[in-house]
Amino acid sequence: MAGKKAQGARQFAALPWRLSDRGTRQILLLTSRETGRWVIPKGWPMKGKKPAEVACQEAYEEAGLIGEIVGKRAIGSFHYEKRLAKTSILCSVRVFLFRVERQLDDWPEKAQRRLQWFDAEDAADLVDEGGLAEIITRFAGSYARLVVFQKG
Repeated sequence: MAGKKAQGARQFAALPWRLSDRGTRQILLLTSRETGRWVIPKGWPMKGKKPAEVACQEAYEEAGLIGEIVGKRAIGSFHYEKRLAKTSILCSVRVFLFRVERQLDDWPEKAQRRLQWFDAEDAADLVDEGGLAEIITRFAGSYARLVVFQKG
């Protein structure tokens, strides 16, 4: 399986966000299982799923998040070095903006990770990947296309 992953070296991620009680944008970060550094939910392509669907699935599995992708396209991409058992590979990650509607009490990887909401500017400072920090910073300062629709 690692061989297949290494060939593609592409992952899809969700950038989970919400508005705080003060009306500021917050980003949910979670710890990676291997190193404990702050990351966003991401994963390998899944057969039969579009990239945005993969991002939604990873948000659920890694953080118990329910929500939806905002927009039709990724908001950016970044690269990072993925550590595997005996090697590491350079991964390209396409990031989709994921508006969080709710968080479940239980989810598949709950016992394996820590999660915390941060103001977007702070979240950008906490991630190790410069490209991801730029995406978060850009989102933190943007004003366009953030209309929240009421359902029902």
